[in-house]
Amino acid sequence: MVSLLPAGFSGVRLLRPRLLPATIVAMSALLAVKSVVLVQAAAEEAGQTSPDLKGGATQPVPAESRPTVPASLPIAAERKRMAARQAEASDEPATSAAERSLLMDLRHRREMLDARARDLDQKQAELEAAAKRLSERTDQLAGLQTKLEGLEADRQRHATENWAGLVRVYEAMKPRDAAAIFDALDMQVLLQVLDRMQDRRAAPVLAAMQPDRARLATQMLAEMRARSVGQSSTSPVATNPKG
Repeated sequence: MVSLLPAGFSGVRLLRPRLLPATIVAMSALLAVKSVVLVQAAAEEAGQTSPDLKGGATQPVPAESRPTVPASLPIAAERKRMAARQAEASDEPATSAAERSLLMDLRHRREMLDARARDLDQKQAELEAAAKRLSERTDQLAGLQTKLEGLEADRQRHATENWAGLVRVYEAMKPRDAAAIFDALDMQVLLQVLDRMQDRRAAPVLAAMQPDRARLATQMLAEMRARSVGQSSTSPVATNPKG
């Protein structure tokens, strides 16, 4: 059999030139796949719309015309999920800060209300204690007043009894003897005795006393009786003893 190959060429050399077209075809296929992926990502980011060449408005791309992408390359969906997570992460600190501020404000107000309630309770307790002390003091003063009134009544009773005994002594004496004592007696004591003596017993004694002494005693006795009954003017007897 006669060979058509030139002399000096072998079968291996003939196969080497064929590897270059195969490599080009493989690279073209890979570039096509990448182009499809990029086109799908761009379509999903643009809202899966295509421009209308006639009206200028965008129209949704039919599902049949969308390029098919392998399930292992969800690039746009993953980007959207990452963007959503970042947005949530960026909003969470602001929301948390606002909630913390609100909680702190509410806690501060509650503390203020609790402090005010404690102050009111303390003031109420102090007022109740003061009212109790005042009531006890009032009871003590009332008891002391009752005791003083009793003592005053006893003193007046003893004084009345003493004056009554002294008056009986002078009423039993002769008018001249009693008049001699009244002329030298202290005026205040004399007035008390004359005021308590019966008129029919005092008249002879005053007649036997020295005229000036008797006139002065009569005037002062009238003024004393006028004060005791609340009169504003003196008695005619006091103003004019000789009449």
